[in-house]
Amino acid sequence: MAGKNIERRERIKLGVRKRVTGTTDRPRLSVFRSNKGLFVQIIDDLKGTTVVSASTSELGEKAKLNVENSKNVGKKIAEKALASGIQSIVFDRNGYLYHGNIKALAEGAREGGLKF
Repeated sequence: MAGKNIERRERIKLGVRKRVTGTTDRPRLSVFRSNKGLFVQIIDDLKGTTVVSASTSELGEKAKLNVENSKNVGKKIAEKALASGIQSIVFDRNGYLYHGNIKALAEGAREGGLKF
């Protein structure tokens, strides 16, 4: 069953990436979710570089993947992005459903001051 879910997410991911591209003015906020954590990067696709990144492991030694920690990661990535001069981004949910941890991450980033 895990194979079906991975194939489904990859298919959705390719469809999203056809439409979503990060530029220097509006870089792409890419999300990766594992069973243990949430990892976020802000990527400039034109240069092919990661501008800033954040994850649940930065919150503390025993930070688990839950909605509260996901929201805190969103606030942390927004804080780092604003410090590096990024105010507006394009959200790339990477094939995950906009629900639960992914939604909490987006809300935290919006509360932190990012526009998307």
